Amino acid sequence: MRHLLYCAAFVALAACGGAEPVWAPDDQVARARYVSTEPASITLFTVTRVKDGSGAHSGLLINGSQVVMFDPAGSWHHPALPERNDVHFGVTPKVVAYYIDYHARETFDVHEQTLRVPPEVAETVLQRALAYGAVPKANCARAISTILHGTPGLEQVDVTWFPNRLREEFGQLPGATGRTIHDDDADDNHGVLIVQHGDPRLN
Repeated sequence: MRHLLYCAAFVALAACGGAEPVWAPDDQVARARYVSTEPASITLFTVTRVKDGSGAHSGLLINGSQVVMFDPAGSWHHPALPERNDVHFGVTPKVVAYYIDYHARETFDVHEQTLRVPPEVAETVLQRALAYGAVPKANCARAISTILHGTPGLEQVDVTWFPNRLREEFGQLPGATGRTIHDDDADDNHGVLIVQHGDPRLN
């Protein structure tokens, strides 16, 4: 039972928030659209506590017909990026860097795992994320694992409540690569939000 509280406990710091429906207008989503020149891929981010390695949050970067961040029950945001129910649009490499910096700090590490996939698989994941709806507290890993498990070619990822379990199974997918980001920033992410909000260059 205590494992189910990891995401909820992390809400005050960075990650799992409430399930409040958000639906940006079509024109905002269209203007923010960012298409990468990199091959189609999905990237799982797992935030873990430095103290004991326990999982605190999961997020999924999807590089399909456009690049979006599915940050279920997450509190990270940028005022220039439209959002539809935990899916953030216009996610450039600079935005990804902000996302990582927002979560990594002296008490939390960020694990990044990337898997190249056929374009049609990336697009399926993207469409499933868009259709999932707003995600409630403590459901970050469950939402992502549900989307992946239901995608052809990714069925071996089981549905789970636990960020570290999801991280382990994602890492076993053939071709998955990963790295861990450590940061000695103070345990306060407000400064990161201030800096990213003041940066007019998102690309």
